[in-house]
Amino acid sequence: MTEGTQRHLGLFGATSLGVGAIVGGGILALAGVAFATAGPGAIVAFALNGGIALLTAASFAALARRFPESGGVYAYARRLVSIEAAFGVGWVVWFASIVASVLYALGFAAFAAEGLARALPGLGITAAGADWTASAVFRVGLALAAIGGYAALLARRAGGGGDAETVGKVVVFVILILGGAWALLRGDPGAATARLSPFLPAGPLGVVQAMGYTFIALQGFDLIAAVGGEVRDPRRTIPLSMYLSLGIALAVYLPFLFLLATVGAPEEGVAAAAAANPEAFVAAAVERFLGPVGFWLVIGAAVLAMLSALRANLVGASRVAFAMARDRTLPRRLGRRLAGGSPAAAVGVTALLAAGIVVAVADVAAAGAASSLIFLLSFAVVHGAAILAGQRSGERGRIALPAAGALACIALVLYQGVAVPDAGVVVAWWLGIGGVLYLTLFAPGARMADASAEASDPDLARLRGRSPLVLVPIANPASAAGLVDFASTIRTPGTGRVLLLSVVRPPVPGAGAREALLRDTREILGEALERSLERSLVAETLFTIAGDPWPEIGRVAEEHGCETVLLGLPDLSGRDTEERLAGLFGAMEADAVVLRAPHRWNPAEVRSVLVPIGGRRDQSHLRARLLASLARDGARRFTYVHTVAADAPTGDRRRVERELRDLARDEMGGRAELLVEEAADPLAAITRRAADADLLVLGTQRRRAGEFGPGAFPLAVARATATPLALIRRSASRRFAPGPLRLP
Repeated sequence: MTEGTQRHLGLFGATSLGVGAIVGGGILALAGVAFATAGPGAIVAFALNGGIALLTAASFAALARRFPESGGVYAYARRLVSIEAAFGVGWVVWFASIVASVLYALGFAAFAAEGLARALPGLGITAAGADWTASAVFRVGLALAAIGGYAALLARRAGGGGDAETVGKVVVFVILILGGAWALLRGDPGAATARLSPFLPAGPLGVVQAMGYTFIALQGFDLIAAVGGEVRDPRRTIPLSMYLSLGIALAVYLPFLFLLATVGAPEEGVAAAAAANPEAFVAAAVERFLGPVGFWLVIGAAVLAMLSALRANLVGASRVAFAMARDRTLPRRLGRRLAGGSPAAAVGVTALLAAGIVVAVADVAAAGAASSLIFLLSFAVVHGAAILAGQRSGERGRIALPAAGALACIALVLYQGVAVPDAGVVVAWWLGIGGVLYLTLFAPGARMADASAEASDPDLARLRGRSPLVLVPIANPASAAGLVDFASTIRTPGTGRVLLLSVVRPPVPGAGAREALLRDTREILGEALERSLERSLVAETLFTIAGDPWPEIGRVAEEHGCETVLLGLPDLSGRDTEERLAGLFGAMEADAVVLRAPHRWNPAEVRSVLVPIGGRRDQSHLRARLLASLARDGARRFTYVHTVAADAPTGDRRRVERELRDLARDEMGGRAELLVEEAADPLAAITRRAADADLLVLGTQRRRAGEFGPGAFPLAVARATATPLALIRRSASRRFAPGPLRLP
């Protein structure tokens, strides 16, 4: 099921998701912490955070218009940087939303317990009998129940509800603000506003520290980008719903904070009251100007706010995990959807991690500080991505706002890391765990999927600022056309370059030697250039003079930093050719593709590609790139084939089938046919299959340490078949510890 069929969120639904994540939960859980830290200056802290959030929303909006897909900042980093950087970003953003879910689950538990503690004596249960409502075990249990309930709901359907809670809490906040304004006007406004003095009891640094604690209270608009693949008319709806979400949040927060600091503050001032009991501060403050009704309105708003924010963050976190799984940077099972469109596995794992952190932390302030720091870090990445997108699309004039936003986020991250070192330690540990998991489990599949995506998507390499070079040595005019055609196919679309190389031997002294040399060079390069123009390929040309062309090819490849060297060899059977290839492979760091094809062979006419698979993944990255290029240029059918002995045990055959399926998914996203064939003679089986194919793609085999030859079996296949053949060799220096594919 494609992402396009899942676009079920309109402007109201997307805005509701953002408002549900922002409004209420953060301010009710953390206003007390902010006032305790900065006094009345907490109002300024929230306003400044709002400015940073608006700058960040502008960067998100610019990126969302360009990349309207699920994954949010992870998806942007994947398109603009590299798969490794994208994993680091996605890992952090996923964790940030999980920690935010923890914050809101614990906040829900705290307010629900506070309400129970007040309600039970009214029902005839003594205060002593209600003490269990204050216990950590009871509150953790409530938090876990909320996470489990929403996880079950979100696992069954993509939307998962939440709009009723969002509308309800906004209505309650409007009532609270109107009630506070009435109390302010009805009483003595001068006495109320006098409680704002001193406005900055802890000075400017107190405001900065409060900003760090409470930035999470304005997080949530980013979740709209995280579910961008589920939004209708995303280029218009995503930016507009982000701005609406933030506008509604600030319209609620700033007047509400002002009323808390004036008519809601006791005579001793807001800072002292908040420091005495930060978690219950808001309820106590509202009770001062609206009485018991105000207390219950706050409890009701808090419960609705925490639940809707919990739901929104679980949705956002699960979509980030889902997007990462599709790119193989998390286990592929997390990238599956149920029939209703829900990524149930991603929801379940996200909820389990949130539940584990609830049990381990059980502290609202600590969760808020860690989550704020992580989100600030991820938002700095968003600004960086917006700057890169502007530079690489030629819109350099639009990078001022992202640059200002990035500086503000980084400055606050650095201060928060010093002021709350535990939050920095949590982030460092999470990044360390992610790095180990990526290097040991996810890197091979992720790199293959990324190579395939870059070969398939003409825009991806350009956005990443890459311009890889394919070197094509041409020695025979008759082979020039086929080599140029194949180079045009395997180069990176849009930005990939092709360098046509002619290596000529020094002229033998004598009459007309120089003229003959120039004539031969013009003939070789002229044929290649003519073909490149037919393919609308603007190729670079180079000719050099050398006694032995093989070392010269390696030298040019290294000097020009070529990503791939494409060689055309009509005969791969000679011993001299094998040794020459071994020497060239060992001398250069570029990937190599050796093409054997008839005169005027055209890769655009290839419809069937046979891919024999051996026992390792050494060539997987290059093979994924090559096969995706062929699929883009017209190939329709890809068949992965592996032979097993006729007497192989059933368990071994099933294991081979499973691992071949995993390999094909990593390299081609499951678009290939799979064939496990019983054969006493693998060479004969491959030769028979090759007769029905238009192209064979074979990986070289590893020989002894330090030897780089094509290998005995690929050469045997080359000698036994007449089918056009591409022999691929991934540079040893570019392999990333892929580990063995345990096919026998």
